[in-house]
Amino acid sequence: MISRIGQAIVTIVLVYIVVFVIVTLLPGDPVSGRLSNPEYGYTPDEISEMLVYFKLDQPAWQQLWIALERLAHGDLGLSYASNIPVSTLLWSGIPSTLQLAGTAFVFAVVLAVAIAVGAFFLPSRYGGGILRAFPSLFLSLPNFLIGLVIINVFSFQLGLFVLSDFRSADSLIYPAVTLAIPASAPIAQVFISALDSARAEQYATVAISKGIGRFDLLRKHLLPNAALPTLTITAIIVGDLLGGSIITEAIFGRTGVGSVVQKAVSEQDVPVLQAAVVLAAALFLVINLVVDLVYPVLDPRLRRTAAA
Repeated sequence: MISRIGQAIVTIVLVYIVVFVIVTLLPGDPVSGRLSNPEYGYTPDEISEMLVYFKLDQPAWQQLWIALERLAHGDLGLSYASNIPVSTLLWSGIPSTLQLAGTAFVFAVVLAVAIAVGAFFLPSRYGGGILRAFPSLFLSLPNFLIGLVIINVFSFQLGLFVLSDFRSADSLIYPAVTLAIPASAPIAQVFISALDSARAEQYATVAISKGIGRFDLLRKHLLPNAALPTLTITAIIVGDLLGGSIITEAIFGRTGVGSVVQKAVSEQDVPVLQAAVVLAAALFLVINLVVDLVYPVLDPRLRRTAAA
Protein backbone atom coordinates (compact mmCIF):
# COMPACT_ATOMS: atom_id res chain seq x y z
CA MET A 1 0.00 0.00 0.00
CA ILE A 2 2.73 2.48 0.96
CA SER A 3 4.67 1.70 -2.21
CA ARG A 4 1.57 2.26 -4.35
CA ILE A 5 0.95 5.63 -2.69
CA GLY A 6 4.58 6.57 -3.28
CA GLN A 7 4.31 5.59 -6.94
CA ALA A 8 1.14 7.69 -7.25
CA ILE A 9 2.89 10.76 -5.81
CA VAL A 10 5.85 10.33 -8.18
CA THR A 11 3.46 9.96 -11.12
CA ILE A 12 1.64 13.18 -10.21
CA VAL A 13 4.93 15.10 -10.00
CA LEU A 14 6.06 13.71 -13.37
CA VAL A 15 2.75 14.68 -14.96
CA TYR A 16 3.15 18.17 -13.51
CA ILE A 17 6.64 18.46 -15.03
CA VAL A 18 5.58 17.13 -18.44
CA VAL A 19 2.73 19.64 -18.73
CA PHE A 20 5.08 22.47 -17.74
CA VAL A 21 7.66 21.44 -20.35
CA ILE A 22 5.08 21.09 -23.13
CA VAL A 23 3.51 24.49 -22.49
CA THR A 24 6.88 26.17 -21.96
CA LEU A 25 8.08 24.96 -25.37
CA LEU A 26 5.30 26.95 -27.05
CA PRO A 27 6.54 30.21 -28.59
CA GLY A 28 6.20 33.37 -26.52
CA ASP A 29 4.95 33.69 -22.96
CA PRO A 30 1.34 34.05 -21.89
CA VAL A 31 1.73 37.41 -20.13
CA SER A 32 3.75 39.65 -22.44
CA GLY A 33 1.87 38.44 -25.52
CA ARG A 34 -1.43 39.50 -24.02
CA LEU A 35 -0.39 42.70 -22.26
CA SER A 36 1.44 44.02 -25.33
CA ASN A 37 -1.96 44.39 -26.99
CA PRO A 38 -2.59 48.17 -27.39
CA GLU A 39 -6.15 47.73 -26.10
CA TYR A 40 -4.82 47.13 -22.58
CA GLY A 41 -2.69 50.28 -22.55
CA TYR A 42 0.25 48.81 -20.57
CA THR A 43 3.66 50.42 -20.93
CA PRO A 44 6.82 48.31 -21.49
CA ASP A 45 7.89 48.97 -17.90
CA GLU A 46 4.57 47.71 -16.54
CA ILE A 47 4.82 44.60 -18.71
CA SER A 48 8.33 43.97 -17.36
CA GLU A 49 7.04 44.31 -13.79
CA MET A 50 4.33 41.76 -14.52
CA LEU A 51 6.91 39.32 -15.92
CA VAL A 52 8.96 39.70 -12.74
CA TYR A 53 5.84 39.24 -10.61
CA PHE A 54 5.00 35.92 -12.31
CA LYS A 55 8.69 34.85 -12.34
CA LEU A 56 8.59 34.67 -16.15
CA ASP A 57 11.82 36.66 -16.40
CA GLN A 58 13.74 33.68 -15.03
CA PRO A 59 15.01 30.61 -16.93
CA ALA A 60 12.53 27.79 -17.50
CA TRP A 61 14.23 25.43 -15.03
CA GLN A 62 13.96 28.03 -12.27
CA GLN A 63 10.28 28.57 -13.08
CA LEU A 64 9.77 24.81 -12.83
CA TRP A 65 11.59 24.63 -9.50
CA ILE A 66 9.45 27.45 -8.09
CA ALA A 67 6.31 25.68 -9.32
CA LEU A 68 7.38 22.40 -7.70
CA GLU A 69 8.09 24.17 -4.40
CA ARG A 70 4.61 25.66 -4.49
CA LEU A 71 3.10 22.26 -5.31
CA ALA A 72 4.89 20.69 -2.35
CA HIS A 73 3.18 23.24 -0.07
CA GLY A 74 -0.21 22.72 -1.69
CA ASP A 75 -0.04 26.04 -3.54
CA LEU A 76 -1.11 25.78 -7.20
CA GLY A 77 -0.04 29.35 -7.94
CA LEU A 78 -1.87 32.26 -9.57
CA SER A 79 -3.60 32.34 -12.92
CA TYR A 80 -1.63 34.32 -15.50
CA ALA A 81 -4.86 35.49 -17.12
CA SER A 82 -6.92 36.61 -14.12
CA ASN A 83 -4.39 36.80 -11.27
CA ILE A 84 -6.77 34.65 -9.22
CA PRO A 85 -5.53 31.62 -7.24
CA VAL A 86 -5.71 28.53 -9.43
CA SER A 87 -7.36 26.54 -6.66
CA THR A 88 -10.21 29.06 -6.60
CA LEU A 89 -10.72 28.80 -10.37
CA LEU A 90 -10.75 25.01 -10.35
CA TRP A 91 -12.92 24.73 -7.27
CA SER A 92 -15.57 26.89 -8.95
CA GLY A 93 -15.92 24.26 -11.69
CA ILE A 94 -15.23 21.01 -9.84
CA PRO A 95 -18.75 20.43 -8.40
CA SER A 96 -20.41 20.78 -11.82
CA THR A 97 -17.87 18.55 -13.57
CA LEU A 98 -17.98 15.86 -10.87
CA GLN A 99 -21.78 15.90 -10.99
CA LEU A 100 -21.71 15.45 -14.78
CA ALA A 101 -18.96 12.79 -14.79
CA GLY A 102 -20.53 10.90 -11.87
CA THR A 103 -23.97 10.80 -13.47
CA ALA A 104 -22.47 9.74 -16.80
CA PHE A 105 -20.49 7.01 -15.03
CA VAL A 106 -23.66 5.55 -13.49
CA PHE A 107 -25.47 5.68 -16.85
CA ALA A 108 -22.51 4.06 -18.63
CA VAL A 109 -22.28 1.18 -16.15
CA VAL A 110 -26.03 0.53 -16.20
CA LEU A 111 -26.11 0.62 -20.01
CA ALA A 112 -23.06 -1.65 -20.33
CA VAL A 113 -24.45 -4.21 -17.87
CA ALA A 114 -27.82 -4.19 -19.63
CA ILE A 115 -26.18 -4.81 -23.01
CA ALA A 116 -23.87 -7.55 -21.72
CA VAL A 117 -26.54 -9.40 -19.71
CA GLY A 118 -29.04 -9.07 -22.56
CA ALA A 119 -26.49 -10.46 -25.02
CA PHE A 120 -25.86 -13.37 -22.62
CA PHE A 121 -29.53 -14.31 -22.18
CA LEU A 122 -30.91 -13.62 -25.65
CA PRO A 123 -30.09 -16.02 -28.49
CA SER A 124 -28.65 -14.47 -31.63
CA ARG A 125 -31.88 -14.94 -33.59
CA TYR A 126 -33.83 -12.99 -30.92
CA GLY A 127 -31.60 -9.94 -30.76
CA GLY A 128 -28.52 -11.18 -28.91
CA GLY A 129 -26.35 -10.65 -31.97
CA ILE A 130 -27.58 -7.08 -32.35
CA LEU A 131 -26.77 -6.35 -28.71
CA ARG A 132 -23.24 -7.64 -29.23
CA ALA A 133 -22.83 -5.12 -32.07
CA PHE A 134 -23.89 -2.16 -29.91
CA PRO A 135 -20.47 -1.65 -28.19
CA SER A 136 -18.68 -1.32 -31.54
CA LEU A 137 -21.34 1.13 -32.72
CA PHE A 138 -21.18 3.23 -29.54
CA LEU A 139 -17.38 3.25 -29.60
CA SER A 140 -17.37 4.75 -33.09
CA LEU A 141 -19.61 7.66 -32.09
CA PRO A 142 -17.71 10.78 -30.90
CA ASN A 143 -19.08 12.84 -28.02
CA PHE A 144 -19.61 15.98 -30.06
CA LEU A 145 -21.72 14.14 -32.66
CA ILE A 146 -23.94 12.52 -30.02
CA GLY A 147 -24.31 15.85 -28.24
CA LEU A 148 -25.27 17.73 -31.40
CA VAL A 149 -27.85 15.07 -32.33
CA ILE A 150 -29.36 15.15 -28.83
CA ILE A 151 -29.55 18.96 -28.87
CA ASN A 152 -31.11 19.00 -32.35
CA VAL A 153 -33.69 16.29 -31.66
CA PHE A 154 -34.63 16.72 -28.00
CA SER A 155 -34.14 20.48 -27.61
CA PHE A 156 -34.76 22.15 -30.98
CA GLN A 157 -37.32 19.75 -32.48
CA LEU A 158 -39.11 18.18 -29.49
CA GLY A 159 -38.53 21.04 -27.04
CA LEU A 160 -37.96 18.69 -24.10
CA PHE A 161 -35.23 20.82 -22.54
CA VAL A 162 -33.73 24.30 -22.87
CA LEU A 163 -29.97 24.71 -23.19
CA SER A 164 -29.88 27.90 -21.13
CA ASP A 165 -31.80 26.36 -18.17
CA PHE A 166 -29.05 24.96 -15.94
CA ARG A 167 -31.29 24.43 -12.90
CA SER A 168 -33.42 21.62 -14.32
CA ALA A 169 -32.56 17.94 -14.19
CA ASP A 170 -32.61 17.80 -17.99
CA SER A 171 -29.56 20.07 -18.11
CA LEU A 172 -27.65 17.25 -16.40
CA ILE A 173 -29.31 14.16 -17.86
CA TYR A 174 -28.78 14.92 -21.55
CA PRO A 175 -25.07 15.81 -21.26
CA ALA A 176 -24.58 12.74 -19.05
CA VAL A 177 -26.19 10.51 -21.68
CA THR A 178 -23.89 12.08 -24.28
CA LEU A 179 -20.88 11.06 -22.20
CA ALA A 180 -22.27 7.69 -21.17
CA ILE A 181 -23.00 6.22 -24.61
CA PRO A 182 -19.38 5.96 -25.86
CA ALA A 183 -18.07 5.30 -22.34
CA SER A 184 -20.33 2.24 -21.99
CA ALA A 185 -18.88 0.59 -25.11
CA PRO A 186 -15.55 -0.72 -23.73
CA ILE A 187 -17.20 -1.79 -20.48
CA ALA A 188 -19.82 -3.79 -22.38
CA GLN A 189 -17.20 -5.28 -24.73
CA VAL A 190 -15.00 -6.50 -21.88
CA PHE A 191 -17.99 -7.73 -19.87
CA ILE A 192 -19.38 -9.74 -22.80
CA SER A 193 -15.96 -11.22 -23.56
CA ALA A 194 -15.40 -12.09 -19.88
CA LEU A 195 -18.81 -13.80 -19.64
CA ASP A 196 -18.13 -15.81 -22.79
CA SER A 197 -14.72 -16.88 -21.49
CA ALA A 198 -16.12 -17.86 -18.11
CA ARG A 199 -18.92 -19.86 -19.71
CA ALA A 200 -16.37 -21.86 -21.72
CA GLU A 201 -14.58 -22.97 -18.53
CA GLN A 202 -15.00 -26.49 -17.18
CA TYR A 203 -16.73 -25.43 -13.98
CA ALA A 204 -19.47 -23.75 -16.06
CA THR A 205 -19.80 -26.84 -18.25
CA VAL A 206 -20.19 -29.05 -15.17
CA ALA A 207 -22.77 -26.69 -13.68
CA ILE A 208 -24.76 -26.70 -16.93
CA SER A 209 -24.62 -30.51 -17.07
CA LYS A 210 -26.16 -30.60 -13.59
CA GLY A 211 -29.14 -28.63 -14.88
CA ILE A 212 -28.39 -25.19 -13.41
CA GLY A 213 -30.52 -22.38 -14.80
CA ARG A 214 -29.01 -19.55 -16.87
CA PHE A 215 -29.73 -16.95 -14.19
CA ASP A 216 -28.13 -19.02 -11.41
CA LEU A 217 -25.21 -19.83 -13.71
CA LEU A 218 -24.68 -16.13 -14.31
CA ARG A 219 -25.07 -15.11 -10.67
CA LYS A 220 -23.12 -17.90 -8.97
CA HIS A 221 -20.39 -18.80 -11.44
CA LEU A 222 -19.91 -16.31 -14.25
CA LEU A 223 -20.27 -12.90 -12.60
CA PRO A 224 -17.56 -13.43 -9.94
CA ASN A 225 -15.04 -14.38 -12.63
CA ALA A 226 -16.12 -11.72 -15.12
CA ALA A 227 -16.06 -8.97 -12.51
CA LEU A 228 -12.28 -8.47 -12.35
CA PRO A 229 -11.56 -7.51 -15.99
CA THR A 230 -14.79 -5.49 -16.10
CA LEU A 231 -13.81 -3.60 -12.97
CA THR A 232 -10.40 -2.81 -14.47
CA ILE A 233 -11.81 -1.30 -17.66
CA THR A 234 -14.45 0.55 -15.64
CA ALA A 235 -11.72 2.31 -13.65
CA ILE A 236 -9.95 3.30 -16.87
CA ILE A 237 -13.17 4.75 -18.26
CA VAL A 238 -13.16 7.37 -15.50
CA GLY A 239 -10.27 9.10 -17.25
CA ASP A 240 -12.23 9.13 -20.52
CA LEU A 241 -15.20 10.66 -18.75
CA LEU A 242 -13.06 13.48 -17.35
CA GLY A 243 -11.56 14.16 -20.76
CA GLY A 244 -14.89 13.91 -22.55
CA SER A 245 -16.54 16.27 -20.10
CA ILE A 246 -14.47 19.14 -21.55
CA ILE A 247 -16.07 18.70 -24.97
CA THR A 248 -19.51 17.94 -23.58
CA GLU A 249 -19.52 21.01 -21.33
CA ALA A 250 -18.59 23.17 -24.32
CA ILE A 251 -21.39 21.67 -26.47
CA PHE A 252 -24.11 22.10 -23.84
CA GLY A 253 -22.76 25.41 -22.50
CA ARG A 254 -22.13 24.06 -19.00
CA THR A 255 -19.62 25.76 -16.72
CA GLY A 256 -17.10 23.44 -15.11
CA VAL A 257 -13.49 22.37 -15.15
CA GLY A 258 -13.81 21.86 -18.90
CA SER A 259 -14.58 25.52 -19.55
CA VAL A 260 -11.73 26.55 -17.23
CA VAL A 261 -9.27 24.30 -19.09
CA GLN A 262 -10.52 25.44 -22.49
CA LYS A 263 -9.90 29.07 -21.55
CA ALA A 264 -6.50 28.24 -20.05
CA VAL A 265 -5.39 26.51 -23.27
CA SER A 266 -6.32 29.49 -25.42
CA GLU A 267 -4.47 31.86 -23.05
CA GLN A 268 -1.44 29.59 -22.35
CA ASP A 269 -2.29 29.82 -18.66
CA VAL A 270 0.37 27.36 -17.45
CA PRO A 271 -0.56 27.16 -13.73
CA VAL A 272 -4.21 26.39 -14.53
CA LEU A 273 -3.27 23.73 -17.08
CA GLN A 274 -0.82 22.10 -14.69
CA ALA A 275 -3.33 22.06 -11.86
CA ALA A 276 -6.13 20.64 -14.04
CA VAL A 277 -3.94 17.84 -15.37
CA VAL A 278 -2.61 17.04 -11.90
CA LEU A 279 -6.18 16.96 -10.56
CA ALA A 280 -7.26 14.52 -13.27
CA ALA A 281 -4.15 12.35 -12.76
CA ALA A 282 -4.65 12.30 -8.98
CA LEU A 283 -8.30 11.27 -9.33
CA PHE A 284 -7.40 8.58 -11.84
CA LEU A 285 -4.66 7.19 -9.58
CA VAL A 286 -6.92 7.20 -6.53
CA ILE A 287 -9.61 5.28 -8.40
CA ASN A 288 -7.08 2.69 -9.59
CA LEU A 289 -5.77 2.37 -6.03
CA VAL A 290 -9.31 1.71 -4.79
CA VAL A 291 -9.77 -0.90 -7.53
CA ASP A 292 -6.57 -2.66 -6.43
CA LEU A 293 -7.97 -2.83 -2.90
CA VAL A 294 -11.29 -4.23 -4.15
CA TYR A 295 -9.65 -7.03 -6.18
CA PRO A 296 -8.92 -9.27 -3.14
CA VAL A 297 -12.51 -8.84 -1.97
CA LEU A 298 -13.82 -10.22 -5.27
CA ASP A 299 -11.20 -12.96 -5.76
CA PRO A 300 -10.19 -15.07 -2.71
CA ARG A 301 -7.11 -16.27 -4.62
CA LEU A 302 -5.69 -12.75 -4.49
CA ARG A 303 -6.25 -12.65 -0.72
CA ARG A 304 -4.23 -15.84 -0.31
CA THR A 305 -1.47 -14.45 -2.54
CA ALA A 306 -1.30 -11.23 -0.53
CA ALA A 307 -1.21 -13.14 2.73
CA ALA A 308 1.61 -15.36 1.45
